[in-house]
Amino acid sequence: MTHIILASSSPRRRELLDLAGIPHTVDPADVDESALPGEPPEQYAVRVALDKAKATAARHASGIVIGADTIVVVDQEILGKPAGPENAIRMLSLISGRTHKVLTGVALVDAATGREETFVESTDVKFSPLAAHMIDDYVSTGEPLDKAGAYGIQGRASVFVEGISGCFFNVVGLPLSRLKRALDGFII
Repeated sequence: MTHIILASSSPRRRELLDLAGIPHTVDPADVDESALPGEPPEQYAVRVALDKAKATAARHASGIVIGADTIVVVDQEILGKPAGPENAIRMLSLISGRTHKVLTGVALVDAATGREETFVESTDVKFSPLAAHMIDDYVSTGEPLDKAGAYGIQGRASVFVEGISGCFFNVVGLPLSRLKRALDGFII
């Protein structure tokens, strides 16, 4: 069996790989996640995922490295992890009562050969209108501070979600079905 290495410190991504029965080890990558001027959201998510996978692959002689980057996009604005509580409030106010996109860029890199494969998965998420006190209460929990778009669909923000179109697991951080298909094709 090919060794799988997750280039992420995200506990949610580890849990998702466990849920899917994909044995793996974790070796997080530390890369610059700044968007380039004029960079479209899809390209940004894939570029950062590939940067993570390549950085981790460079430290290993073998194995398939998974890099991933999840972002929230509204009005073509990329909403990554909030810089602080005020930024989280701004992000949640922006997506309140609206549909936004969650994009996850995924990169697979063979550490032995350097072979690469990338894709981006998109899911639409509809939020209910949020009163200011609801946003303040949620931000005060600290939960949104390490999550793209300032919310975790699998946590307390689940009550804000009116519906989704696409892969639920993509919103959590890894599009499991598409990832499994890509891994199966990559390993052959």
